[in-house]
Amino acid sequence: MRKSILLLGLVLLFAACGGHQEPNAVNDTVTDDYGRTVVVPAQPQRVVSLSPAVTEIIYALGAQDILVGRTDFCEYPAEALDIPSIGGISNLNIESIMSRNPDLVISGSMVGKKVTDQMDAMGIPMVCVIEKPHFEALYDNIAAIGRLVGREREADSLNSLMRERVKSLDTDTLRPSHTNELPKVYYVVGFGASGNFTAGGNTFINDIIRMAGGRNIAEDIEGWSYSLEALVQEDPDYIIVRREDSAAFCGMKPYNRLSAVRNGHVIGIVSGTLDLQVPRNIDAILYLRQRMNNQ
Repeated sequence: MRKSILLLGLVLLFAACGGHQEPNAVNDTVTDDYGRTVVVPAQPQRVVSLSPAVTEIIYALGAQDILVGRTDFCEYPAEALDIPSIGGISNLNIESIMSRNPDLVISGSMVGKKVTDQMDAMGIPMVCVIEKPHFEALYDNIAAIGRLVGREREADSLNSLMRERVKSLDTDTLRPSHTNELPKVYYVVGFGASGNFTAGGNTFINDIIRMAGGRNIAEDIEGWSYSLEALVQEDPDYIIVRREDSAAFCGMKPYNRLSAVRNGHVIGIVSGTLDLQVPRNIDAILYLRQRMNNQ
């Protein structure tokens, strides 16, 4: 009888300490967005983010305490600036990353295969969570990062909240039959002597413009390059541009002759709300809707 009680006590103690978990409780195996199979810690304690979107989502999940490194471009939320930076993205400093002694590195779209190979060679688990063509994929990215940082429940809650916010939008503007009735919109990614760049139809930004109640004039192109001739010919009703670029764009020829500029229909938007695939995308949708409906 005494042995039975002791055995029962050990079983209960084992269960309380996580005995119900699968054998991969110490390590987990994931397949990232580049098709790489990576063994990662189930509960990472030191994470380096190589993407502003990843950093923002980690904060949104309340997992910032395990963040020990970020890039120079990870500026939201403001508290992220307190995390040591490992430098830029295109010219990643591997030594700086290693100095943070990470047990997991999470990267985004701007990190190429060369860096992933280097990290693999050094034995540091690196998972790539990239931006994807459609708005709906934001939920997948949040779920993926939630799993990586041990915040799956928080990721589910965040996704549920975001879905409710999207559901509250007027879905009439999303119907194909209304396409020709929507105001024409152009999003400025790049302009001037270096060329004109915007978001084509195969981008989540195109979805955001549509959800905001506009029609992206570049929806028929793939990629980011757009001709000045096409821009002038389409002469959009509204132009969206990063706030810090708004004055330069509106003051430069021939952009200053576009109807949207002359009519005061240039919408300056906060960096990161539209050009990153992050929870703030919904704020961008609501803001753009408000601006286009009130002008």
